[in-house]
Amino acid sequence: MRDNYDFSKSIKNPYAKRIKKQITIRLDEDTIDYFKNLAEEKGIPYQSLINLYLRDCAETHKKLKVKWA
Repeated sequence: MRDNYDFSKSIKNPYAKRIKKQITIRLDEDTIDYFKNLAEEKGIPYQSLINLYLRDCAETHKKLKVKWA
């Protein structure tokens, strides 16, 4: 390893805006199972699938239809 490195010609990370933030969220077990099964079919991690679904909802301004029993 070098003692010093020259970063004067470096560029900013273009993906820095897409860095994910870790949160805690409570989900029903059947909801988690649904996304895990779907993720297995698609061959991607279930947390990534949930993120893609939520991102799609946010980008399309999808409104939630709530019906209370």
